[in-house]
Amino acid sequence: ENFPVSSHRISLNLPIILSMALHGSGFSCKVSNTVEIPSLFGGSTKLLHFPKSHPIHCNMVSARNTFGSGHLKLQHKESCSRLRPCRVKHEDNNNQTADIESISVDENTLKQELETAIQEENYVEAAKIRDRLKELQEDNKASVLSANARFYESFRNGDLAAMQSLWSRSRNAFCVHPGAKGITGYDYVIESWELVWMNYEFPLKIELKDVEVHVRGEVGYVTCMEFVKTKGSSSWGAQFVSNVFERIDGEWFICIHHASPFDI
Repeated sequence: ENFPVSSHRISLNLPIILSMALHGSGFSCKVSNTVEIPSLFGGSTKLLHFPKSHPIHCNMVSARNTFGSGHLKLQHKESCSRLRPCRVKHEDNNNQTADIESISVDENTLKQELETAIQEENYVEAAKIRDRLKELQEDNKASVLSANARFYESFRNGDLAAMQSLWSRSRNAFCVHPGAKGITGYDYVIESWELVWMNYEFPLKIELKDVEVHVRGEVGYVTCMEFVKTKGSSSWGAQFVSNVFERIDGEWFICIHHASPFDI
């Protein structure tokens, strides 16, 4: 599939694309600069009117799926974030405990102590250190799984404020929605979730299977099978997902979300 995306803008076809992925539809896309949006689940066409005075942050596209054709045309372009404005105030957590702040230090220290104990053939001490290291790593995995659960809770409820707070505020944040090209940068990633959720009623039904978690140092990742069903749909959309988290000041933030659709 060709899905043209401007190097500085994200495409406003994401609601269409995700809906098609959720319903197992194939599609083709053509760029258009002319807003006419057909109902994704049947019914009359919806028109979106954008003020001329606002700067463009998105490109609109027309999309056609295998079960029928639809149009998505841009008349007036504006910042996608104005569709549903939401601001999140970032506050530093001054109450973090010393234990949380020093997790990575403790892990590295334990690894060094383990190597030293083995080199000195102090196997009793090495066994104790190995057990402590294993407990710490299990705690890290539990923390990453908790962050992953919060991500899906915000997804399930369409909670943009929660989604904003869960992502790493980095220019390197990266998101791939089903069937679309990658989006880079915190601001554009958050805009993409706004657009994905435009045509949905919440809460969504989301089930995860085959969940695996791995953690090494300041990076952890979760892989899983993601099944999503929207209101009014009788079928489940299926994606294989990789969620990558990075630890910042003792807290885990998602920095990469990659969802690839597959047939059930």
